[in-house]
Amino acid sequence: MHFDLVSPEKSVTSIEVDAVDLPGVEGDMTAMNGHLPMLTSLRPGLVKARGAEGDESRFVVAGGFVEVTADSVTVLADEVFLEEEFTSSVLDDLLERLEKTASTKEMHEKDKAQKRLGDALSLKAHITH
Repeated sequence: MHFDLVSPEKSVTSIEVDAVDLPGVEGDMTAMNGHLPMLTSLRPGLVKARGAEGDESRFVVAGGFVEVTADSVTVLADEVFLEEEFTSSVLDDLLERLEKTASTKEMHEKDKAQKRLGDALSLKAHITH
């Protein structure tokens, strides 16, 4: 199946894969060839694209959307980082921006912004630098 990962600034990757692990807002999921079509939101987390030879590309997304069809996965990420570039200083910058957003949101959006901040805090487990 085909996997595209894009951010507002650029196309990050466009490759053939066997499966893609995604951090959905309702929970983690895996999209594979033949998957039923769906469109859902992503929470901040790790996206893993696995190829036929066992190779794996790993990315950290700061939220966004994913469209899954029977033969493709397209991630439209708010922000995206290569896992090896996602250092503690990058996380600190992201958390600062999310905290500012959460504090300035209207009351009806505050819970959603706080949830996104909590999801971003959980990314600390993925930092190896």
